[in-house]
Amino acid sequence: MKLDELIEYLKYKDLINFKNVEISGISYNSKTTKQGDIFVCLIGEHTDGHEYAQMAIDSGAVALLVERKVDGVNVPQVQVASTKYQIADIADRFYSSPSKGINLIGITGTNGKTTVTHLIQKILEENNQKCALIGTLGYKLSSKSEYRNAKHTTPQAPELQATLRMIKDIEKIDNVVMEVSSHALEQNRVGGCRFNGAVFTNLTQDHLDYHITMENYFKAKALLFQRLEEGNFAIINIDDEYGERFLNEVPDGVLKLTYGVKNSADVMAKNISFSPNGAEFTLTYKNDEYSVNLHMNGMFSVYNVLAAIASSVAMGIDINIALNALQNVHGVAGRFEVVNKKPLVIVDYAHTPDGLENVLKTAREITPSNGKLICVFGCGGDRDATKRPKMGAIAQQLSDRIIITSDNPRSENPQQIITDIIAGLKSVDPETVTVEPDRREAIGLLKTIASNNDVVIIAGKGHEDYQILKDKTIHFDDREEARKVFAGSVI
Repeated sequence: MKLDELIEYLKYKDLINFKNVEISGISYNSKTTKQGDIFVCLIGEHTDGHEYAQMAIDSGAVALLVERKVDGVNVPQVQVASTKYQIADIADRFYSSPSKGINLIGITGTNGKTTVTHLIQKILEENNQKCALIGTLGYKLSSKSEYRNAKHTTPQAPELQATLRMIKDIEKIDNVVMEVSSHALEQNRVGGCRFNGAVFTNLTQDHLDYHITMENYFKAKALLFQRLEEGNFAIINIDDEYGERFLNEVPDGVLKLTYGVKNSADVMAKNISFSPNGAEFTLTYKNDEYSVNLHMNGMFSVYNVLAAIASSVAMGIDINIALNALQNVHGVAGRFEVVNKKPLVIVDYAHTPDGLENVLKTAREITPSNGKLICVFGCGGDRDATKRPKMGAIAQQLSDRIIITSDNPRSENPQQIITDIIAGLKSVDPETVTVEPDRREAIGLLKTIASNNDVVIIAGKGHEDYQILKDKTIHFDDREEARKVFAGSVI
């Protein structure tokens, strides 16, 4: 594509050294820039892409997208107000707006995004439609295919648009369900995407190290719904305290469907019960009722299923087809994933106060009267520190015994993170509270602490198969470690 075609609809401030060069790719990392790329000078928290412009040119960049003129270079420079936002515009243009030809559904919220995307994918496939998925675990072209890695919950704009184009043209898939993070919305990584539908799961404390306030967090999430157009659909959890506010963000002409358990909603669950085998409830939609038996457990699973069913209704899929798909789902990797039966050991991604509370309440429902509920958890470093004492308090209140350990400490001192967690405890009784900074050792303690009738929650990392330390990233998988500890037990 010629440079003038790429920037034809771009709002730019100035053109410097303009030459109509051929653009063969988009890059924002000078180390991976290839011949023919336009290099986008992104300004981040710690780096400024303008400082790496010459390095990118040396690697083959033939043009720059800049916020300020880079001196001493002779390639064309397109000056814009914000490279962070407008990289999405050129990515959408370069890949010829792939989302225009796709039924693209965005899922946003603090918890539940991954599960809801998988459930919707299953429903569409049950309805004999191909569906790809993009999210935390990477992207996959069907529910039976392997994941391909992704760096972020929502990829940066060039990778996202390239992936959508590949899904549409090469794989011939017309449906994509995608997790949409607050970071991606605020940073416009999904700029140019035309969503046919948007789903809101819930909004609880998370990412305040980035958004600072819950109001900013809400405003970022709301962008997904504000961009919907007439004929699109919005699915809202009306039980969430932000549910009504999200409803008010949806433009006129968009189909709105609500779901919930407590408040009157379009799609509801009642007569809910839980057992070690899963959840059962009665689904109501309009004047019809349906019996639902899930292999998944917990109230959060009920909400996730309601979100998926409401989405299928909005797409015109028969509820019986949706239920048939969902009742055959046994869960998602790292989401309330059972890795051992005696004791019952469950690995979950819960890394927020609300997420941990939901998981522990569900675990309590299935803990035998003669068993203990044990929670192994930590908190991530270089992230919102205010949630640490809250998570400590929740773990102590809802568990019989807690083991506090490290999560992904990153550049922080693990002991300081643990100290922050302990600040939320009412007491530090060694009979009920154990501190072990080494996560492998902490999980190993379960061998002597947990009995066959106990339920163990290992929270925080879920599907992750790595641990981020101060100076390196190592292979680490909670599920692998738990299976090693209980090798030979009943699984």
